[in-house]
Amino acid sequence: MRLAMIPAPFLMALLAAAPSPTPSPSPVPVATAAAEEGPAEYHVGAGDVLEIVVLDNVELSRAATVQTNGNLSLPLLGEVPVTTLTVAEIKTKLTTLLADYLVSPQVEVKVKEYQSQFVTVIGEVNNPGRKPFRGQTRLLDVLLEAGGFTGRASGDVTVTRREGSFAGGEKALRLRLGRTPLSAQDQANLEMPLRSGDLITASPKYYVTVEGEVARPSRYVIEADLTVSGVISLAGGLTRYGSHKLKVRRTNPDGTTEILKVDLKEIRKGKEPDLRLQANDVITADRSLF
Repeated sequence: MRLAMIPAPFLMALLAAAPSPTPSPSPVPVATAAAEEGPAEYHVGAGDVLEIVVLDNVELSRAATVQTNGNLSLPLLGEVPVTTLTVAEIKTKLTTLLADYLVSPQVEVKVKEYQSQFVTVIGEVNNPGRKPFRGQTRLLDVLLEAGGFTGRASGDVTVTRREGSFAGGEKALRLRLGRTPLSAQDQANLEMPLRSGDLITASPKYYVTVEGEVARPSRYVIEADLTVSGVISLAGGLTRYGSHKLKVRRTNPDGTTEILKVDLKEIRKGKEPDLRLQANDVITADRSLF
C-alpha cells in the first residue's frame, strides 16, 4: 500500500502508543516548508563498516571499518582514503587500485554498519535519541524506529535541518499527522529522505480551556488552526444566557498575562477576524446582562 493512500487516523494508530494525554508548555511557531526533492547520496564516514568483496579472491574480501583518519586498511593496497566518498566511488577507486595487482578485478562494496552519521529524534516518541542515518532513510522510517508516538503526542512533527535547507530556504519543516484528511504535502514529506544531522521533534498535545456560559465547559486539544469560533463549537455553543462578547486570557512567553476581547457575532458576520488560539489560552463566556 502506498503511504499516500493511508488515512491520517490509521497512520496515527500505526505510530501511536496507548493514550494518556497531559498538558504541555506552549509550542514555538514553526513555518511550514516543502520538502526538498531527491535523496542525498550517502557519503561514507569514520566508523562505518564496509563489506568489500573481490570476486574469486577470498583473501582480499573482508569487512573493514573506516578509521578515524578516514582510511581503510586493506591487503595489497594498505591505507586507502575513503571518507566523504559514496559507495559507488569507493568501488571505482578500489577497482582501479587493484588493477595494478589483479587482472580485471571485480569489486563489490556495500555499507554493512552505519556508524558515522545520525539523525536525532526528541519529544513525544517512545524511544528518543540518535538513529543511524543510512542515506535513504525516510522520516517515516525514523519515527517507526523511535517506537512511534507516545499517548501525549499531538501528531505535529518538526524536522529541523542543521546542514543545508529545504526547498525555499527554510530550515524547518512542519508536518501535522494527526489531522484528517492528511494533506498531500504531509504524505509526501513523510516519505522524504532525511539528511545527516536532521533533528526530528514530536510535539505534545496542547490545550485551551473554555469556561462560563457554554454547553460543555472543559479543556480542548488544539488541533490544526483552532480558533475562538471553532472551540466554542466544540464546547457545544453558548447557553441561552451566554454573551457573544468573549474574553481570551493569554499568558505570554515572558510570563505576562493579557486579556483579548472578541465578539462572536462579529466574527460570524466576517467583520472581525477569528482569533487563532494558542496553548493554555482560557476562553470565558460571561453571562449576558440582557
